[in-house]
Amino acid sequence: MENEELDEYELQTQAIRKNMDQISRKILIMSGKGGVGKTTVTVNLANALVDMGCTVGILDTDIHGPNVAKMLGCEDGVLGSPDGKVLYPVEPREGLKVVSLAFAIPDPDAPIIWRGSMKNSAIRQFLADVEWGTLDYLLIDSPPGTGDEQLTVCQSIPELTGTIIVTTPQSVAVLDARRSVGFSRRMGVAIIGVIENMSGLVCPECKTEIPVFGIGGGQKMCQDMHVPFLGRVPMEVDLRKAEDEGEDFMKDGN
Repeated sequence: MENEELDEYELQTQAIRKNMDQISRKILIMSGKGGVGKTTVTVNLANALVDMGCTVGILDTDIHGPNVAKMLGCEDGVLGSPDGKVLYPVEPREGLKVVSLAFAIPDPDAPIIWRGSMKNSAIRQFLADVEWGTLDYLLIDSPPGTGDEQLTVCQSIPELTGTIIVTTPQSVAVLDARRSVGFSRRMGVAIIGVIENMSGLVCPECKTEIPVFGIGGGQKMCQDMHVPFLGRVPMEVDLRKAEDEGEDFMKDGN
């Protein structure tokens, strides 16, 4: 029985290798702390890359809080499987393919009560059984922290291009983001850089910048830990509206 399970695991690993070989760049997007805008970064980066003419896939590995579909306005999508084996991603727009557990849950209020082994199995299935095709980028949205989901991705895709770490300037968020830097280094994955999200709010009336969560905390962390700083993203009311309504914030040149 153990040999049969091992053979099945090896076959799945081979399927993952075959799929990943067709994708030029595989990027894991992480955050040490929840609520810092990691999925926001993933979705808007994907849309920006598609606007540049790239073909992009998003794999939502946030099993307990899969929000990618909502932000892309495709939460009613269904993962196609005509033969019962291969899964076909949802395509909210030309050039973009999306896979999320949200597409397999009929009740959006239903909690996902899974242990780590079940989550790991689902992620590997999405990597192995989905017909991703040829892509320029695969963006892998992950839950907060450095646990099962991130470890499964790194072990299943040893040739990851790198990680992008999202934080707010707030000290508690930066503290957790430092652990994401440490995780990347421990796993031997290159750190593409850190994005400081929610970095100030420009008042729509007086145009004064208000440091709601502070400013510069993520940038200082990059200096201290010698990792690239990719830039600051301020809080934007229009961005929040676009996310809630499943619209493309990048379409108007933002």
